[in-house]
Amino acid sequence: MEKQEKDMLLFPAFELGIEKGQVVVIHSNLNIRVAILEMLAGKEPIFKGEITLLGEKIYKKKKETELKLGICFFEVGLYPRLTVLDHINFYKQLYGSELSNETILDVVQLGVVKNKKINQLTFSEKRRVHFALILIQDPIAYIFEEPDLNVDMETKRVFLTILEELKEKDKAILVLTNNMESAITMSNDVYRLGQSGLSKVQMEDGSEAKDKEEGQVALNFNKIPTKVNEKIILFDPPEIDFIESNDGQSIVFIKGESFPSVFTLNELEQRLKPFGFFRCHRSYIVNLQKVREVITWTRNSYSLVLDDKPKSSIPLSKAKMALLNEMLGLK
Repeated sequence: MEKQEKDMLLFPAFELGIEKGQVVVIHSNLNIRVAILEMLAGKEPIFKGEITLLGEKIYKKKKETELKLGICFFEVGLYPRLTVLDHINFYKQLYGSELSNETILDVVQLGVVKNKKINQLTFSEKRRVHFALILIQDPIAYIFEEPDLNVDMETKRVFLTILEELKEKDKAILVLTNNMESAITMSNDVYRLGQSGLSKVQMEDGSEAKDKEEGQVALNFNKIPTKVNEKIILFDPPEIDFIESNDGQSIVFIKGESFPSVFTLNELEQRLKPFGFFRCHRSYIVNLQKVREVITWTRNSYSLVLDDKPKSSIPLSKAKMALLNEMLGLK
C-alpha cells in the first residue's frame, strides 16, 4: 500500500508480509504510524493497495474484531473508577474468554494492584492493563503502538515476555514505534518506513565477523571529530557515552546531546577500542566505563543501561552478551 495526505506523500508503495509466530517492527514517525493504524482499524479508506488478514481484506467500516485483529493503541480508554479486576472480568465476558484471572494477572504482573481503581495506577501499570485486555481478545494478529514508551523497566520486561509467549502460540505481531532501540530489542525483523519507502534494518546474525587482530590500530590523534553545520567539533573519547548508526550516519551521543560523526561505525570502532569502547550491537558502540546495568529481558534480548543523564538504554546482541560475559570474567 501507499499513503498520501493532501499533496504530501507519507510513504510510497511497499509490500510487507507477517507470518505466524513472527514479530515485525516498523520504525516510523507519528504521522505514518497514525495513518497505518487508522487503515488497519478500518477508520480510513485504503485508496492505493490493500491489507489482508488470512486472505480477507481490511476495509473502512469493517471492525478489526470481525477479522480477529487486535490493536493495542498507545492511548486506550479505561474506566477510571473501575478496578483492574473489573476491567478484566468485563473483557472476559465481552470476548467469551476462559482465561483465569490469576493467569492474566500473572502474565502482566498486576496481582498486587488487582483491586486498585485505574485512577490510582501509575502510567506503566495502566499500560499493563492495556496488554491484559488485548490478550483476553485472543486475536489471530496483534498490533502494538509504542508498547514501551515512557514505561518502567518492569513493564518493558513484561511486554518482551508477552511477545515471546505470543510467538510460541503462532500469533502474528506487528509493532509500530519511533524508538529504534526498542525496535531492535523486540525483534530481528525491523523496518524503517518513510518518504523514501520501506527498508529493512540490517541486524546481527549468528555469524559474527572476526575482530581484526590487536595491534592493527595505530592512533596518532585521539580526538574524535564531529560536524555541526560547518563547524568541526573535537571530543575526547572518555567524553563519549555511546554511538549509534542510523541510515549509514554515525551519531555520537554526549551528555544527552547528539553530534553527527565524519567516520563510519566500523572506523569509530577501531579508533575507540583502545579506550574501552565495545561494539555491543551492529548499530551501536558503547563506552563501557559509562555502563551501569546489564539487563536481561528474555533469553535472547538484552540491554545496557548507561550512567549518563538520560539513563540511555542500548541494545546488546546475544552474541555480544557472551563476549561481554567473558570480558567481565563471568564465563
